[in-house]
Amino acid sequence: MATPGAGTVLWILVTLTTCLSSLLYLTGSDITCPVACVTGLIVLVSSLLLWRLRQRDDGTGRRVCVLVLGDIGRSPRMQYHALSLSKHGYNVTFVGFLDTKPHQDHVILSLTLLGPKILTYVTKVIVQFLQLLHVLLRMELQSHILMQNPPGLPSMAVAWLVCVLRGSRFIIDWHNYGYTIMALSHGQRHPVVRLAKWYEHLFGPLATHNLCVTKAMKDDLQKNWGIKATTLYDRPASIFREAPLTLQHQLFMRLLFIIKHIYFLSTEDEDFSILLKALEEYEGFIKGGASLPSLVCVITGKGPQKEHYRKLIDCLHLEHVKICTPWLEAEDYPVLLGSADLGVCLHKSSSGLDLPMKVVDMFGCCLPVCAIQFSCLQELVKHEENGLIFRDSQELAEQLKALLSQFPNSDGTLGLFRRNLRTNRGERWSDNWDQNVLPLITAP
Repeated sequence: MATPGAGTVLWILVTLTTCLSSLLYLTGSDITCPVACVTGLIVLVSSLLLWRLRQRDDGTGRRVCVLVLGDIGRSPRMQYHALSLSKHGYNVTFVGFLDTKPHQDHVILSLTLLGPKILTYVTKVIVQFLQLLHVLLRMELQSHILMQNPPGLPSMAVAWLVCVLRGSRFIIDWHNYGYTIMALSHGQRHPVVRLAKWYEHLFGPLATHNLCVTKAMKDDLQKNWGIKATTLYDRPASIFREAPLTLQHQLFMRLLFIIKHIYFLSTEDEDFSILLKALEEYEGFIKGGASLPSLVCVITGKGPQKEHYRKLIDCLHLEHVKICTPWLEAEDYPVLLGSADLGVCLHKSSSGLDLPMKVVDMFGCCLPVCAIQFSCLQELVKHEENGLIFRDSQELAEQLKALLSQFPNSDGTLGLFRRNLRTNRGERWSDNWDQNVLPLITAP
């Protein structure tokens, strides 16, 4: 959907004023002159404000705002958007919450949420609406606003409004549906969830362009939302690759532990109990006489349940499995993935239509993965080709046993998966972005 031009908006204002004045004149109203004057003054002021907001300069066409109503440092896909835009000569303004250190190659306008733990949800939305509106209206005129959804409340409405007022183009990158995430804690029929679904259905179709993360989501947006979207699969950045021994050694020395073999098992705000039960069963295999290597399990993430699961880990009595939860700098994470022998992903999509970014990064490092089943996972994880798909802790434990029984022999199944990943690397993010997103940005 195209954004209304300045002439269109001004024409609407003038037409409304003319119609009102004519109506009052035809009815012989005595208030024709005062009302017409007041209305004319409103139109004049509105026109001047609109002209000011839409005032373009030589650099407007090369400015893009990337918007995340969340932690910029934990939004890798939006960081990649910003870096790709910068690579093509665009001046990028990144708007979001600055909690975790992001890439430093672009301008960042940090939004500070005021007292999130004491404000009611409605009050928080109102505060964010006004705060975001203030930031977007005060910045230099942007040719495009590219926003992540979710979270989209209230950023989707604010971004659309600003694009209408300033004549910018509005692009939504659909990572998931916000209302499905809310439904995990409130239930599908909760009034807030139903309101959120209505809100996304209202503002989603108003975007100039839409991007999404899977073919399944593209089909769903077209069928159930009337939205034509472009599928932009997540691809690993160039920093995700197999790590040489020197980098592995340097990382492990910084983390203050030296290990012979590392098995990387990652989770973040997911059902971590599945992993713990699988590790207990793996321990049982070894105690039962199975010839299996000991594990060092590195768990990443800093979600709200991390402390809860850390206490559960402390209660486990594992002799052949060591679990550590180090805090990693952004530059260390790719090296850790590139040093690992196996990845585990416990991500379950709330909508069944998005894919886990962590698996994309693992595949960039040619790291085979065991991933929990959900509906569109096969768009990324090919069972018995680049990894395995499991449904519960028992199945995961059996997969760990099967994959690691031949370790470190590279002729086993684990080695086969790694060779397949090396052979079928696919496109990197930059090539994928140039093909699918750049034409939308440069379109007249």
